[in-house]
Amino acid sequence: MLTGSMKWIGIRTHPVVAGVRETGRTCTSLPMRPVSHETSYSNCPVSGNQLHPLRRCTRSLAAFTGSCKICRIRGTEVTFLGRVRLRRQDFESILRSTPLLRTHTCGELRSEHIGQRVTLCGWIDTSRDHGGTMFIDLRDRYGKTQCVANVDSGETSLEVAKKLRGEDVALISGVVSHRLEGKINAKLATGEIEIRADEVRLLNRCQTPPFFPNQDELPGEDLRLKYRYIDLRREAMQKTLVLRSKIIKGMRDYFAEHNFIDVETPILGRSTPEGARDYLVPSRVHWGHFFALPQSPQLYKQILMVAGYDRYIQVARCFRDEDLRADRQPEFTQLDLEMSFVDAEDIIKMIDGLMVTLAKDLLNIDLQTPLPRMTYDEAMRRFGSDAPDLRYGMEIVDCSDLAKQSEFRVFRGAVDANGFVRGLKIDARAEEFSRKRIDELTEFVKHDFAAKGLAWFRVEPDGSLWSPISKNVEPPVLDGLKARFEAKPGDLILLLADSWEVTCKGLNGLRRKLAAELKLYEPGQMHFSWVVEFPMFDHDSEENRWVATHHPFTAPRPKDLAKLRDEPAACRAQAYDLIINGYEAGGGTIRIHDSETQQVVFDLLGISPEMAVNRFGFLLDALRYGAPPHGGIALGIDRVVMLFGGLDNIRDCIAFPKTQRATDLMTEAPGEVESKQMKELHIQIETPPAKTK
Repeated sequence: MLTGSMKWIGIRTHPVVAGVRETGRTCTSLPMRPVSHETSYSNCPVSGNQLHPLRRCTRSLAAFTGSCKICRIRGTEVTFLGRVRLRRQDFESILRSTPLLRTHTCGELRSEHIGQRVTLCGWIDTSRDHGGTMFIDLRDRYGKTQCVANVDSGETSLEVAKKLRGEDVALISGVVSHRLEGKINAKLATGEIEIRADEVRLLNRCQTPPFFPNQDELPGEDLRLKYRYIDLRREAMQKTLVLRSKIIKGMRDYFAEHNFIDVETPILGRSTPEGARDYLVPSRVHWGHFFALPQSPQLYKQILMVAGYDRYIQVARCFRDEDLRADRQPEFTQLDLEMSFVDAEDIIKMIDGLMVTLAKDLLNIDLQTPLPRMTYDEAMRRFGSDAPDLRYGMEIVDCSDLAKQSEFRVFRGAVDANGFVRGLKIDARAEEFSRKRIDELTEFVKHDFAAKGLAWFRVEPDGSLWSPISKNVEPPVLDGLKARFEAKPGDLILLLADSWEVTCKGLNGLRRKLAAELKLYEPGQMHFSWVVEFPMFDHDSEENRWVATHHPFTAPRPKDLAKLRDEPAACRAQAYDLIINGYEAGGGTIRIHDSETQQVVFDLLGISPEMAVNRFGFLLDALRYGAPPHGGIALGIDRVVMLFGGLDNIRDCIAFPKTQRATDLMTEAPGEVESKQMKELHIQIETPPAKTK
């Protein structure tokens, strides 16, 4: 028995005694197995380290004396890691206790382990019968190891080995050996060794799966999501989830070093309908009342600032009932941050440091700070997007002034209707664009962005612009277009003539599509930047009212306070978005912390005092009790993992994602519930009206 002061540490040391490698030390552990009283020790029986000074003992363990870098055995006492003391009889009891099922993982063994007897557990990746000798690749999330079973393994083990099939769960014990000459697999970390099996056990049989994790061609996504537990065995999925774990750990470590505290906020809260739809949870106790799942911890983290917790973070689960796309999910994870007594520059610098750390530690990329930044207005003018991909050029050029000089109906009609003529230039690749391909691009902008069409000009070897419409455009205008785009022979100019919104969306879509098709950036290339000073408000033309671009608590720039009431369209917010490879990876704002400014914003948004109290009363009350200047940001962890992992679908970096129809194919959620539960909640389901043809 361990003494009272040893119980906690005794439990902790047992896995180490059982053969777990101590990370960060020089110790290479020995496989755990019962120890004979007649054992010669040249290595520490606890850690596996070579003894120093070297002492050998051929008598009993009780008489053994020696030490390594982390263990010391003297007389009747064992000292472990320099501070943990066990009576020798307790140490012997632990050492002889039941061993763990496996001694090593399938990705751990190397040439330095040759000669050791080990036990591996995992799934059968492949199994090959070569004239009665079985070659088995055993797999776990750490890697694969080749195991060999033949007549020397014993009749029973060989028979079991021959019956193993893909995805069966097996235990294989044996001695680590060199692979035969010419059989080394340089693609595998364990490719220099193999296990000469002397024991093969079937732990669990796998029925024929709908697909195999190691097959070359992936099945459809629906099938993968239905059998997610098989899909998660794929090496690519395992690497992504390991990367996700490292990113989250890296975030927490970074902020812990900067004196942030991790505070959990409620999942069940009050519905504050503003922006996306809430997921509602009916209350059984309070009839007719509902909780809402948080779209973000926004209100709670502001209250934490009022409470004096000036540096807060949380890895928060958030929920939004909105239409989905490839990079959106109804439930998602974000790194939520709030700070007091700061301005936008302080928060941007803090996140710059985080990105530098993550990029270096996980991608071995050195980022220079401060990260590039541009205003919202500049981003829309140059790239047509508030999340521009800056891995390549192809900037938008405005030609509206030139269009005013032309009588060509398409150009002149657009600018006369307060529209714009804007375009892109593709450098030296015009010969790759046949008339058919240009027609396909035209259909793309018409179908996806409601553009009226796509005009184009090719720069001929003599420097002239040619197009089916070039005869309709005056030569001075053509010369002006060539000069404006700085076009050279072999270039291709693409133009949209439409509203500001359509030209932005259409040209941004073209820019992204062409960059991917023309391979204008390297795989694995990363670009980090900021877009700042977003509009405070957007105008809802259907309801003829102002809506908050971010949320109602976003503070305007100090210089815009005077025109907040009379010129809301001209006001810019203290808002900032982190952009990675053309995706918004995070966004934040400085918050309003005085009630007067907050009331002006509520008035502009049409939020009456009664409505404000009903929705945000607890926050408004808190702001009256000494609220400090504060601001924050939220980073989308799912999206950061997607970008750091080089993925293009956010579902590939979430263990159990929803489909684009917000369903879980594996658990078949959402599903019906028992009528008893509905009665307890006093909810009755109405049959939807029949669809009319």
